[in-house]
Amino acid sequence: MTKTARSIALETLMSVLQNKSYSNLSLNNNLRQAKLSVADQNLATNLVYGTIQYKIYLKYQLKGLVKTKLTENYLEPLLLMSIYQIQFLDKIPTRAVLDEANKLAKKFGKHHSAGYRIVNGILRAFVRRGEVLPNKKDEVEYLSVKESFPKWLVEYFIKNWGLKKTEKMLISLNQPAKNSVRLALKDQKQTFFQLKKLGFNPEPSALASDSVILSHGGIVDTSLFKEGKLTVQDEAASLVVEAFDFKGDEEVLDACSAPGGKTVQIAEHLPTGHVTALDIHKKKLNLVHQNAERMDVADKVSTKAIDARKADECFSKGEFAKILVDAPCSGLGLLRRKPEIRYSKTKQDLVNLQKIQLDILEHVSGLLAQNGELVYSTCSISIQENEEVVEKFLKSHPNFELSKFKAGNLTSNGMLKILPDSYGSDGFFIAKFKLRG
Repeated sequence: MTKTARSIALETLMSVLQNKSYSNLSLNNNLRQAKLSVADQNLATNLVYGTIQYKIYLKYQLKGLVKTKLTENYLEPLLLMSIYQIQFLDKIPTRAVLDEANKLAKKFGKHHSAGYRIVNGILRAFVRRGEVLPNKKDEVEYLSVKESFPKWLVEYFIKNWGLKKTEKMLISLNQPAKNSVRLALKDQKQTFFQLKKLGFNPEPSALASDSVILSHGGIVDTSLFKEGKLTVQDEAASLVVEAFDFKGDEEVLDACSAPGGKTVQIAEHLPTGHVTALDIHKKKLNLVHQNAERMDVADKVSTKAIDARKADECFSKGEFAKILVDAPCSGLGLLRRKPEIRYSKTKQDLVNLQKIQLDILEHVSGLLAQNGELVYSTCSISIQENEEVVEKFLKSHPNFELSKFKAGNLTSNGMLKILPDSYGSDGFFIAKFKLRG
């Protein structure tokens, strides 16, 4: 079978929607084998992530149009992908979408299958009828379908931030993620100039002092990336390390380090210091090594494959001047970048993760030196994983207190939460604790 952008997208969607495969791994694997042009790779990527992102909305559009059971496994993904193109991709004419859908149905269907007639009939009926949405009076159901988020998440957002803010956040989370990079501390002016020369049109971040926003992707294929002049990191994520007050000679523990973006950033601030990077998965520490080598800080980084909850069995009390706990979390701040998170997480996950986050803090906090700094962060915006963790940790550790900090262009009295619609960045939470002297 000849591989096209749409056939790659359909194969990937079948794998993700039916077998729960990771979208990025499945898509990258399929793209590697297909050798498509850059334009076709971009189209396949758009079709996969767009269809996953709007899955709830797209399924709702099939209401009343499907008169027979969709027995063949390619049918529903193909219908969702086709409606996504009709509704969201203005540059693709509807007739082209219908034509390509027919071709794919014939390619993917069984011998003598009537699948292409089913696809053709449903899509033409959709074009005639147009979009359908729930009654606006049911705010949760309406927003759930319109913005394609599960009801529990819409209810959670409304409960914590109100209806208007929820609408803004949901719309924002469906916008494309920015192309953010963090410049290495060395030679930033020269790197900025080279980015301009290469046509990336860099703009300084409104959030982080070392980050810039690029006009388009493809930076990882450049010599600037390969030579470690910059790294791909969201501007909100880069604020976490900036919350520390470095002297430059400290022993630092990064308790949950992989893939190593923050480990490298810490190492850049340590002319004569050292950072120990932990991760529960030994394989993931290879990414930390690779990142440290590429960014030319490998001599200041060592790694150890252990669960952060056993760190106090491996290190001495008061051994580290600074500790970072970038804790495992639900990733609710990354919904723009990883659309499938919205379907895979539940409200119970927030409670379960809180236990792990508190457990990690319990086992690493004893390793902090007097007057040392402990920064806790998550790429989640949930109350359970953030404010409640801080409250419970302080209650059980009265020798710690929240500490003011400046991170990039923002200041905080001890806790900083960046919501995804505020700056168009990832959602992030940062808290800084100090061990009383």
